Amino acid sequence: MSFILRHTFKPRLARAKNALEARAIMNGGIFKTPPGVKVTPAALGGVPGEWVEAASGNPAGALVYLHGGGYFACSTRTHRPYTTAFAQRGLRVYAPNYRLAPEHPHPAAIEDAVAVWRAVRAEAGGLPMAVGGDSAGGGLALTSMLKLRDDGDPLPAAAVLFSPLTDLAGTGESRRTNDQRCAMFYGSGLARVVEFYVAAGGDPLDPLASPLYADLHGLPPLLIHVGADETLRDDSTQFAARARYAGVHVELTVWPAVPHVWQLFYPFVPEGRQSLDAAAVFLRRNFRPA
Repeated sequence: MSFILRHTFKPRLARAKNALEARAIMNGGIFKTPPGVKVTPAALGGVPGEWVEAASGNPAGALVYLHGGGYFACSTRTHRPYTTAFAQRGLRVYAPNYRLAPEHPHPAAIEDAVAVWRAVRAEAGGLPMAVGGDSAGGGLALTSMLKLRDDGDPLPAAAVLFSPLTDLAGTGESRRTNDQRCAMFYGSGLARVVEFYVAAGGDPLDPLASPLYADLHGLPPLLIHVGADETLRDDSTQFAARARYAGVHVELTVWPAVPHVWQLFYPFVPEGRQSLDAAAVFLRRNFRPA
């Protein structure tokens, strides 16, 4: 899978001339909803999205899942491999279609994610709650929790983060050392996320854009999975170190050989299923009272 992506998706994305072309390339994935899972359109907190849950009911908890896509691409539809997988593993999932850059730059996505969290919490009926996300969605999950913490809102019981984008300044060595090895992105190409997401005059070091630079105290337990070959590897490893220094419990796993957000390909990549299984176990463990 890494070989295929490196020789198809990666060069096509690098050739995209603007955000709309890059968005069209990244929005091309189609995933068939597996049997036993129902998807229901909804709009919570004024943000359109969808509930994804097992038809059998009796969920162990609720999960707000924030899709990746560099803050400018993808949707709840492209990321149903994540949401349906968590539904199959006993969670009631709400996935929002938060506003995308460059039409809606930072902090529009955070405003939407926070509004969704509050609305889902009001509808959860006492279920324990978590948040999750991949790539930019992982970064958004973190910045949303920081905003909720600072506003005095209750935080999730836990968070699961898959290759989160935490550093828009791109200081990690993996942006360079994994430039050729990464199956999806060239390190220099990730600078386009800043161009699209951070409005003119904005600061990529803003803690609510790059959570790596935030005060991380008080965050709930975090599970972080990232690939060793990713240009975004150090976004995870550096963030995990800073979070642990702030007293946050972090379970970090660096997976060999896999491509960025390999969980999307779990029907073909067994490591994708293993990662999703581990994330579901982590959430269930943190849903139980201490």
